[in-house]
Amino acid sequence: MKKTLFFIAVNFIVTAPLIAQTAKEIKDAYASLTVFEDPLALKLKKGIKKADINKIADTQIKDMALQLLAGEYETAYRYANYQALLSPSILGRELSIGDGYSKYENITGVYLPEGKHVILVDGIATNKEVNLIVPNWNRRAPEGIDPTKDPKGWGIEKQEFRLRNGVNIIELKDFGSLAYIDYFSATPKEEQSIQVHFLNAKVNGYFDGAKHTDADWNKLLDNAVYPVIDAIGKHIQIAYPVEACKKYAYGRGVELINNYDSLVYRQHRIMGLEKYNRVPKNRILSRVNYNYYMFRDGNGVAYMGTTPGNAMPLVVDPTRVIKGDPCWGFSHEVGHVHQMRPAFNWGGLGEVSNNLFSLYVTRSFGNPTRISEQKKYKSATDSIISKGISYLQDPDVFNRLVPFWQLQLYFEGMGANPDFYPDLFEAFRKQAAIPRQQGRTRGDNWASDRMMGNNNPAVHQLNFIKTACEISKVDLTEFFDKYGFFHVGEIILNDYGNYAYNMTQEMVDVCKKAIEEMNLPKPKVDITTLTD
Repeated sequence: MKKTLFFIAVNFIVTAPLIAQTAKEIKDAYASLTVFEDPLALKLKKGIKKADINKIADTQIKDMALQLLAGEYETAYRYANYQALLSPSILGRELSIGDGYSKYENITGVYLPEGKHVILVDGIATNKEVNLIVPNWNRRAPEGIDPTKDPKGWGIEKQEFRLRNGVNIIELKDFGSLAYIDYFSATPKEEQSIQVHFLNAKVNGYFDGAKHTDADWNKLLDNAVYPVIDAIGKHIQIAYPVEACKKYAYGRGVELINNYDSLVYRQHRIMGLEKYNRVPKNRILSRVNYNYYMFRDGNGVAYMGTTPGNAMPLVVDPTRVIKGDPCWGFSHEVGHVHQMRPAFNWGGLGEVSNNLFSLYVTRSFGNPTRISEQKKYKSATDSIISKGISYLQDPDVFNRLVPFWQLQLYFEGMGANPDFYPDLFEAFRKQAAIPRQQGRTRGDNWASDRMMGNNNPAVHQLNFIKTACEISKVDLTEFFDKYGFFHVGEIILNDYGNYAYNMTQEMVDVCKKAIEEMNLPKPKVDITTLTD
């Protein structure tokens, strides 16, 4: 498996007007719409004849009206109701995972080529902002430029337009693409639905794993008018090349989406989101990109769609995506979305804590774990324990991963607590919810320090140790000591940013004393000897 990268890509908004229209265009559009009975132009007035429609100046509206008159106009995808969804940034704060869930949830199934388009909208409340977003899924680096050095970066290039009730006329420049309704809220259940009609728009459609069949999937692929197809499951949203889906998943759309849902759900499970009724309705976006093999950014996860480095055979084939390296690769990138910051993603864990998810998911599908195949248990013992160093001083991120996975092995086995990590993640979420203004003094409580923006990895590491002992009701001091979690001194770390680990003896003594006062039993075995 190639090196994967946790990368926050920059998003590019090509144009961001409130609306690309003139007063005359709006006036003319309303004049053209007088032949319709309703504001969303779904039905012609009684008695309207072809001669009346032929007087309409706007060709887009005229064509649609003629189709309605002939009983041939299809509203599927062109007209739909859209519900507000929880803002991904608010979800990120609630789960302490950052802002990585999809910002393209309300799929329209409509393809808008370059040029002007008439869109009718109703239901937007006065104080709400709703936008139309058109991302350029098909963007490549300029010819002759190394894709990894694309001057536009690796993020999503998009055009964005503010929508308002009534007539909206937008103009797409430079590229056309699929359309999405940006309708998010802090209180989605309290928001009213909105209705949107893309007049006479081209239909690409999208696949819903809960409603559609493999025959529907094939039909969508065969009739796609844009090179990328949308699909959703309960936990996943994909935007993948039509040709790759035909080649690797034709006739298997349901299986592909179900496997993706299962991959994400298993991460929810170890995070405690299932146990504590926190599984989000929001989805993670997995998309094609043409810059880098695979990465995570602020818009979800992305996989290369061209050779060299084509990742589509790995992530589109329903069989391969749950086996071996492909299963690891997908879980690795989604794991980055789910990293809890900074409670379980302090400096030095950027490419470590996400792989706890990779290990859990790959093994749950019956695959051997990577640290077992690569003999990392012995490597971690030789490199860290035998040399008496901090695990953070070992440059091998898989060696650093071993102690965190050994805790899972212990508690799911003889530790008789398979919910160790679910409970630990929930404890961290509760810590993050503690208001800063609670009269705590800095240094009095590690969770309080974390909420106060402490950037010292040693602080979060000690909080991890103490909280792990609290929720497991086991004294894990000796285990953490062997892996150098109490290492006193300074370590400079470059891990998607610069960190200065600074542990004092006083910090160690306070932590160990707190654990000692819990009067907990020791583990039944030396956890550092466990392997899977």
